[in-house]
Amino acid sequence: MQEKERERKGKNGKIIKVAGCSPIREGVLLIRPENTLADVREFGEECQRRWGITPLQIFLHKDEGHWLGGKPDAEDKESFQVGEKWFKPNYHAHIVFDWMNHDTGKSRKLNDEDMAAMQTLASDILMMERGQSKDFTGKEHLERNDFIIEKQKAELQRIDAAKRHKEQQVELAEQELKQVKSEIRTDKLKSVATDAATAIASGVGSLFGSGKLKDLKQTNENLRHEIAKRDKGIDELKAKMQQMQEQHGKQIRNLQGIHNQELETKDKEISRLNTILEKAFNWFPLLKEMLRMEKLCHAIGFTKDMINSLLTKKEAIRCNGKIYSEEHRRRFEIKNDIFKIEKCSVDNNKLMLTINKQPIGEWFKEQWEKLRQGLRQSAEEPRKSRGFKL
Repeated sequence: MQEKERERKGKNGKIIKVAGCSPIREGVLLIRPENTLADVREFGEECQRRWGITPLQIFLHKDEGHWLGGKPDAEDKESFQVGEKWFKPNYHAHIVFDWMNHDTGKSRKLNDEDMAAMQTLASDILMMERGQSKDFTGKEHLERNDFIIEKQKAELQRIDAAKRHKEQQVELAEQELKQVKSEIRTDKLKSVATDAATAIASGVGSLFGSGKLKDLKQTNENLRHEIAKRDKGIDELKAKMQQMQEQHGKQIRNLQGIHNQELETKDKEISRLNTILEKAFNWFPLLKEMLRMEKLCHAIGFTKDMINSLLTKKEAIRCNGKIYSEEHRRRFEIKNDIFKIEKCSVDNNKLMLTINKQPIGEWFKEQWEKLRQGLRQSAEEPRKSRGFKL
């Protein structure tokens, strides 16, 4: 449930916009087959104790999943066979939380550390394997649309691999078919030779009354029967190959159709969001500048509270420590320096971050020159102190 943004009139008569909130939020947990409702309830109660978010409803879903295109990987212990197909279950739980702080009437605020701690708590209670943090892997979290696109690309790669596997199977079957045809030609030649031998033997038998003529006829009949059996096997193999090719082509077309529809939907959504952003930038020219300032503050090393003070509250902040320059790729020390976001003196539609009323870019450049001069002087001093040897 999302409360919409609303407007109210202030004491001075101005219209004030009040941001919406999300008092009810839903989360999804991956679980194991043996996890029970009590396990998930324990997780919800611990979340209420730590962060004050109250679980209202819990649902376990153990009957969802998808059919695999072939056999599962060796390390896959959850998939099971139903008839000739393999099913991959998706065990998960839905939890609906009351996110409202009823003492203040506002939604509770959880930062990145709280959400990471919540994931660790879930892995401990549900005995799941915890994923690695991006601080260790160095990977950035993808946005929802980017994640879906990457997942679709991976699915296409899997389809291509399955297609290559099917083509290899067809190629092997064609080779086997050629070999069988070669054997049949050999068998037919043998049959012709046998017929000729039978005719000769029949003539000889009529002359000499040989008792082996009946045995020779029986051998020839058996050979004909074997050739007919092989011809039937070849026809069945051809039909099976044709059926495999048709099924594979149909699966590829269906998956590509689904993928194209999803990509088209995502492209429309991205286009719609871009149109909204363009309108917002035209209506509020400083919005793009504020986003640029936020990105700059993040790169320098400011916290969320510091950025909020600079951009939202439009306050000056006093800082100590070190700040990072992307241009010079190093940190510079600051002591009791005052930072503030101000309008550019040349263009009122531009914003700039200042340190002690000096643009941050100029300040970084001065610090870099001071550092270079210090390094140059420290390199020249040993040369001057060498003296002369007698």
